[in-house]
This record gives sequence, structure tokens and C-alpha cells, in this order.
Amino acid sequence: MNGWANKRLREQIAGYLFILPNFLGVLLFVAVPLAFSLVLVFMDWDYLKGLSGFAFAGLDNIVRMFSDEALPGALRNNLVYAVVTVPLSMIAGLLIAIVLNRSVYAKGALRTMFFLPYVCSLAVVAVVWSIMYNASEGPINGFLHSLGMANPPGWLASPQWALLSIMIIKIWSSTGYTMVLYLAGLQGIPRDLYEASEIDGASKWKQLIRITVPMLQPTTFLLAVMLMINSFQVFALVSVMTKGGPINSTMVISYHIYMEAFQHYRMGYAAALSWLLFLIIFAVTVIQWKVEKRWQQNF
Repeated sequence: MNGWANKRLREQIAGYLFILPNFLGVLLFVAVPLAFSLVLVFMDWDYLKGLSGFAFAGLDNIVRMFSDEALPGALRNNLVYAVVTVPLSMIAGLLIAIVLNRSVYAKGALRTMFFLPYVCSLAVVAVVWSIMYNASEGPINGFLHSLGMANPPGWLASPQWALLSIMIIKIWSSTGYTMVLYLAGLQGIPRDLYEASEIDGASKWKQLIRITVPMLQPTTFLLAVMLMINSFQVFALVSVMTKGGPINSTMVISYHIYMEAFQHYRMGYAAALSWLLFLIIFAVTVIQWKVEKRWQQNF
């Protein structure tokens, strides 16, 4: 009996040793910074002075949010960005997945072509698109001039077009990701359902609405959650292409956090904004869970 107990103990120790590196990594690079950021919410910290730069601020950083003139605009831009890019990325990915799920010539090459933008570095993508969006010498406006448009959009230089320009890039780069997941979901739908519906005289549109969309509900929910979270964390495109301009038309909360922390050196206020962003993402995710459960009950 003691031999069996010792063997069991050794196995448990071995198991803990295997997960120890990952546990230490999570502790050092996730848990500790998370706790430190929560402490910073109630502090003022000039990190250029090291540990001597700490000063207790109480609720000042939280109160400052109500007088931050840039914050409402950043939240509004984030909301518009999410409402536009998330559904359009999903719809585009679903339509492409439906087409590529059939017998299409060069199907493998087309899948790779659509997925390639997603795996490319966003910084590189931003630089290339910045050149394409150039109002005077860019190929996009050059093409529009050739079609007879005298005054094409200013794109990144225009407050009216800058946010839309970034949203176009996001939809373009995310479509491949949604396509791949929808392809996996489509291949898991039993063919018997479509064959039975064809016998009953269902059109392709009714098959899409009554079979494909409901059967893809788990995939749709996963994509909605992931893309929504990602949309509130947009940073690279804004940082490289517009710096939040022109006239704060592309200012989003993640870039606002960066500006407060590393341009204005208000680390405590940046931490407070970070936790505000976390609460927003958490609330949106909970709402999506509630909606998904109610939708599932309807089916």
C-alpha cells in the first residue's frame, strides 16, 4: 500500500514539474502585471524616476475620465469600428466559405490567397495600404482619376474618410480568418440535411437560412466574440497610419491609453483606462453570451 502511495505521489510531483514552467510564465507575465496595473489605478507614477516616482492618487485617475475630452470620441470610434468591421468580416468570410466549399477550380490556392492577409504583419500591411491610400500619388486615387472622378476621397488625410479607410483594411485582413473557421463549420454539416430539403423543394436561399446559418451557430458565436474583442484592441493600424488623426477622427481607446502612458507619462491614468477597456470588453462578451443562449433556444 505504501509503495502504491509513493508511486502516486511521484506521478503527481512529475505532473506539477511539467506544468511549472508554464505556471511561472503566467504568474510573471500575466498575473503580476495585472495586479500591478490595478495598483496603478490609484497611483500617480512617473516611471522615469523609478520607484521614487510613486505617489498615491486615490480616485483621481477614475474621476479624470469624466473630464477627458478625448475619451468619448475614442469610445465612439471604437464602437463604430466594431459595429462595422465585425459583421462585415463575418458575412464576407461566410460567403467566400460557401463558394469555396463547393467544387471550385484551384480551391486550395484561393483559400491560401484569402487567408494570407490575416497572417501578414499588421505593421507591414499598414505601410503598404498607406502608400495605396496616398491622396495625390496613390494607385487607388490614380484609378479613380482614370474613371473620371475629379475629386477622389482624401482617405487617411480626411477626417471623414480616415476611420473608414482603416475599417476597410481590417475587413480585408479578417475575412480570411472567418472564412477558414466557416469552412470547418460547413464541412461538419451533414449532407443529408441538404438532400432532404431538396426533396421537399427548398431553394438554395431557404437552405442557407434554415440549415446553414443555424448549424453554423457555434462558429458564428465564436467569431463574434473573438472579432469583437479584437476590434476594441485595434492599435497597430492606427499607430502606423494615422496616429489617431486627423483631428482625432481615428483615435481609439487603445491608442489613447498608449498616448497617456508613453507620451504624457500618466501611467496611473493609462492603467485606469486599461481597466475601463477590460470592463467594456467583459460586458460586451457577457451580453453576447446571453444573446447566444436566447438564440439557441429559438432554434
